[in-house]
Order: sequence, then C-alpha cells, then structure tokens
Amino acid sequence: MSELKPGRKKAGEKIRKEVEAAGGDATRAVILHVEPKQRDANSHGRSSETRLAEAEGLARAIGLTIAQSVIAPLVAPRPATLIGSGKVDEIAQIVAERDAGLVIVNAQLSPIQQRNLERAWKAKVLDRTGLILEIFGERASTKEGTLQVELAHLRYQKSRLVRSWTHLERQRGGFGFLGGPGESQIEADRRQIQERIARLEKQLADVVKTRSLHRAGRARVPYPVVALVGYTNAGKSTLFNRLTDARVLAKDMLFATLDPTMRVIKLPKGRKVILSDTVGFISDLPTSLIAAFRATLEEVMEADVILHVRDVSHPETDAQAHDVLKVLDELGIDESKRGHLVEVWNKADLLEPLEHAQREAAASRHKDSILVSALDGHGLDELLARVEAMIGETADVYSVTLEPSDGKGLAWLHRRGEVIERKPLKDGRLRLEVRLDADRAGQATALFGRALRKENRAHP
Repeated sequence: MSELKPGRKKAGEKIRKEVEAAGGDATRAVILHVEPKQRDANSHGRSSETRLAEAEGLARAIGLTIAQSVIAPLVAPRPATLIGSGKVDEIAQIVAERDAGLVIVNAQLSPIQQRNLERAWKAKVLDRTGLILEIFGERASTKEGTLQVELAHLRYQKSRLVRSWTHLERQRGGFGFLGGPGESQIEADRRQIQERIARLEKQLADVVKTRSLHRAGRARVPYPVVALVGYTNAGKSTLFNRLTDARVLAKDMLFATLDPTMRVIKLPKGRKVILSDTVGFISDLPTSLIAAFRATLEEVMEADVILHVRDVSHPETDAQAHDVLKVLDELGIDESKRGHLVEVWNKADLLEPLEHAQREAAASRHKDSILVSALDGHGLDELLARVEAMIGETADVYSVTLEPSDGKGLAWLHRRGEVIERKPLKDGRLRLEVRLDADRAGQATALFGRALRKENRAHP
C-alpha cells in the first residue's frame, strides 16, 4: 500500500479510475433507496420519494449522472445483503443494462453487506455514510476541515478493509475509502491507517487549541456571536451573504459549503456582532461525522444567539427542523439552552400568496420565529432588530453619575449603550442607568473610572 498522505484527490477521481478498470462507467450511478415498511420514530412523516430525491441530490453534488433510481421496500433486513435476493438480482440487471459503475444505497451498510453487494452487482457500492464522506472530502478547504474529513474517512475505511475486490487487490492504494487495500495487505494497512489516525488526531488537537486561543482573543475584545444553523440547502449561505456582503458559495446544491465562515456585522443601533455560517445538517447524519465536526461546531455551542434557518417552502420543512434540533441535542444544545434560538423561516419568496400570509401570521404569534427571504431581503430588518434585542438581554446594567459639563460622556453612553433611566440629582449631576455589552463596559470603565458601577440586579 502506498504511503498515506494528507489531503485527497477531488471526489470521484479514484472511483472513476477503479470502476473503469472493472469495465463500468464511473459517472453513471444507480440510486437505491431502502425503505423499511415499518417506519421508525425518526422518519417523521417523510415520504420515500422525498428521501430518494435527497439521495439523488447527494449523488449529483459530486457530479454523478443518475442512470436509474429504485425504491426497495424492506420487510426485514438481511444480514448478508440488507435487501432480499430478488431485489439484489433486479439491481444487478439494471446495473448491467444501464452500464452503471456505481450503486448508491441510501442506507447504512455493514462492511460484509457492502462487500457482498459489490460482488453481486460487479459495481462499486457506496452507502449513505460513504457518499456524505465523499461530498465532505470535496468541499473541505481549510486545514481543520481537511483534517476532520480525512480522519472520518480513515475511521470509516478501517472497518471496511475486508471488502476488497479480488481482481483489484494489487491496484488499490491511498487512504480514501474509495480506494482501499488488497486482501493480502489487510493487517499491514490496518496498522498504517491506525498510525495515520493517531497523527491526524494530534494535528487536529493542535488546530482546535489554536481555535480556542482565537476564541479567547475575541473574548478580550468581545463581540457577541450569532451562529447560523440549518438543514443543508435551507439558504444559510445566501442569508450570510446578504447580511455581510460576503461572497460565500451559495448554490442550489446539498453541502455547497462546508467550512465555517465568520464576519463582523453591525446591527441597526450600531452594535457589532460576529456572524458565523456553519455546515448544513441532513437527515441521518452519521454520528461519526457529528463527532468529527464537533470542533467546527463549537462556535454554535458558544454562540449568544442561534439562528435556525428553515426552508419553509419545502414540503418537509418540519421534518428537516427536527433533524437540525436532533444534531443540536447531540452537541449538547438541548431545550434548556435554546432560549436564544430564533427560527428564521426562509425562502418566503417561493410561497404562494395564501401560504405566505398564513406563515406571516404564524410568525407574528411566536416571538422565536421570523419569516424572511434572503433572496429579496424581506424581513431582514426585523431579524436584525430581534437579534439586537436578544443580545441586549445578556448585557449588564451599570450606573454612572456624570458632572453637568460632561456632555461628551453623556453622548458616548447614548451612542454606545442603551440608556434605561436618567435621574437629575440635587447637586446638579445626572445619574444614569445604562445597559452595556461586555466590550462596551470595558471601554466605559476606562472612560468613567470609579464613577461607573455594575448593578447586581438584572434589568428587564
């Protein structure tokens, strides 16, 4: 096996070479969605057609052509192949007729199931986890993102060394799961993979440490953090671009962006905050990937306000919202910590007039929901005002007594903080209560000295 090296080729390159060596067309894929007849609690009313369409979107995200899509009802999973022998034979015939070199199984396969299906279909097989890993491998661009993707790849590959095709056992190499070693080198490759995993974990720990230092640096000159989360393709990057005038990639494509992006924006009253765009979530996101990207998503965990961006034009927007909240739970952001979460009902421009009016009325009844359109700007002023109000709730209340001649200080407090109360004193001085963020409080301490006192009570 060749020496494992950081980074990876663009998604799909290796798979095309290997499938072409086996006589298939690596750009053509058959999509097989496995639909249990007994729906579990995680389905949340999703239709099999929508799940299949999402799998097709994932495949197109790495440039594959869909040769044919099939839904396979599943009464009981088979240990050897997951699906029944009849469906295995049917897919084998479709693969041969369509000259497909890939079969995407929209389910989780065990290593044995994946190996057996590859032999039966004489085609490469990727399950849902493998496909998402492939997309992540293409999208990651920062050092941290690349390390996290490679680490997830290696952990996934380590458990699947048994699945090699015998006719390719001398051709395989590289660390990506699309490669994989030959049967004769399994133990050596497993040892090499484990060594590479250990090195990556150390490198990632250093990157996480650096990120922590950056976060500590921001704490010294603190701006509140506002994090965007949401289902992939909900319009987070479009909203981010609209609010920041940035040029983050925003396409009608699953996982169009992966690495987090942060920008400073100014709220209506002049307060500055850091807006953070994060990777989109998806249904059945593998636990290993959530763990791999925990460091990236720490910005969400530390955020003062979380904006949950939802595509309300999507027929399964409620199910998508549930998936996002499930991931937040796994990150430790449970219901007790969601007091500063706002649901941003995006893509209002795609709603029919009646549904638009219904959504607008529903949002007005819930203080934690706002209907917006990142495309045309509808509702964004209200969104920013809501964010500013929520951040104001976390600021502390200070009292300060000013001399009558201190007009400059008075103007500074009105400009930089929220003056809650003004009270003239008998000696002509002016006593004010003002709400200040931590960064403003530090500046006020330097400006007013001992005249500034922090109140121990919370002000409504």
